[in-house]
Amino acid sequence: MTQHPVPVPPATDDSAVPPGTLWARMKADPQYAPEHLALDAVRRLGPEAAAWAHRMREEHPGITPDDLAARAVKHFTTLARISGAVSGVTGLPGAVLDVGVLAWTQCRMILHIAAAYGTDPAVPERATDLLVLQRVHRVAESARTALGVAAGRERASRIFTGADDAPLGGVLVKLGLKLAQMAGVRAAKRMFAKVVPGAGVILGTWVNSAATKDLAKRAREHYRT
Repeated sequence: MTQHPVPVPPATDDSAVPPGTLWARMKADPQYAPEHLALDAVRRLGPEAAAWAHRMREEHPGITPDDLAARAVKHFTTLARISGAVSGVTGLPGAVLDVGVLAWTQCRMILHIAAAYGTDPAVPERATDLLVLQRVHRVAESARTALGVAAGRERASRIFTGADDAPLGGVLVKLGLKLAQMAGVRAAKRMFAKVVPGAGVILGTWVNSAATKDLAKRAREHYRT
């Protein structure tokens, strides 16, 4: 069966959605999709978060870390809520797209929260934070090990190429479940209700908002201390 890339909706800026190269890596290696996403998020979004925190402190002298973090949480919770309703892609590809964009938006939020509390959001260790805070891994050590494996597989993929014989549907289901785990969608069936026309819009909006607010609370507690 001919495989097609997971569709990515148009974005207003380059960091709003996972780049096409990341989607290709995750589809080729769905078992380590969260690790690939975390690595790419720190590389691409970490500098953005650092620049935002620096600019906000210059524009608002005396702003507290808590206030700065609150602004980030409000902004990205709104983006997460919207992302559950506007992709316009139906069926299984749309469900995978939704959870992928949600996980990416949540990573962006965590890195901005880190920057708000004076933690460098662009260093590799932040990828470990992302995976632990998003509960992909229980402890930092296992997260680091998985990131090392994913990084090695990413490098190898540039050297070796080969046909992927797995059916497209099976790949997307596996990828969607891994990304749903990362995005905090515990009941994956809720997110995959998008396969039923009309059901995913309302459901996706509620699930995205609740999962992101829960994650924001954990991230603020983590970086505040």
